Amino acid sequence: MSQSPALTLPAALMLLALAAIWGGSFFFAEIALSEVPPLTITLFRVAMAVPVLAVVVLARGITLPRGAPIWGAYLVMGGLNNALPFSLIFWGQTQIESGLASILNGTTAVFGAVVAGALLADERLSPRKIAGAALGLLGVAVVMGWDALTTLDPRNLGQLAVIGAALSYAFASVWAKVQLSGQAPQMNALGMLTGSTMIMVPVAWGVDGTPDLALSSGVWAALILLSVVSTAMAYLLYFAILVRAGAANLMLVTVLVPPFAIALGAVFLNEALSVAAFIGFAVIALGILVTDGRVLAWLRGG
Repeated sequence: MSQSPALTLPAALMLLALAAIWGGSFFFAEIALSEVPPLTITLFRVAMAVPVLAVVVLARGITLPRGAPIWGAYLVMGGLNNALPFSLIFWGQTQIESGLASILNGTTAVFGAVVAGALLADERLSPRKIAGAALGLLGVAVVMGWDALTTLDPRNLGQLAVIGAALSYAFASVWAKVQLSGQAPQMNALGMLTGSTMIMVPVAWGVDGTPDLALSSGVWAALILLSVVSTAMAYLLYFAILVRAGAANLMLVTVLVPPFAIALGAVFLNEALSVAAFIGFAVIALGILVTDGRVLAWLRGG
């Protein structure tokens, strides 16, 4: 009999590694933003990850799917899971700190549970998921501040952009489950990044103009790390954890990403977040744990 996925020590270490890699993506983006506009950073991130994943797919002997429907599905997935959220997050980081962006991005898990519950018959929207989402929204309100309800300044718009990215990720997870469940995970990663590259080439060039390749070595290093490590390698690690630990354990990465992003921002970028940001993160993390349900079950002795 095969064992059910469990959070073993190796899986837990892999989960921490993924959190560090994704936490680093906010840091790398902040460095790149010093010389590269947001949409062009998105283009670099997805385009440079494609050949890395293509090598992995070919090395594993995975057959490339044929037919317009599957590649159309990859195009939509690339928009929902890469092109739109990456662009929103990078633009948001022009207005807010990288650590704060990572905190707001943590709402992906609670939004994902609500969107899946509303759209998928096998993931019904339960009172627990609604409570988790309510806590997530409360955490967002604490982070943004109550004055955000009456004032719409660039900083608030930056925070709303990251929340919009979290919602886009939530819809992407539903799309993947409905449209891409029959494909190899590595092929799905390659397909969606190919799709997002096709989207971002005309969008980035149309808005930002031809990408400037005369960048400093530090910015080039940040772009390469953002693409190869925080995108291509991160997706491979993501799917490896999914097999070993399961989707429920994998969701915990959303709680682990902000501490890494906050630490990198504080040490290397001299970012200082408000007390409200940390309180809001605690509330969002509580919402994720409530959505997950296992902590509540443990407290009840279940």
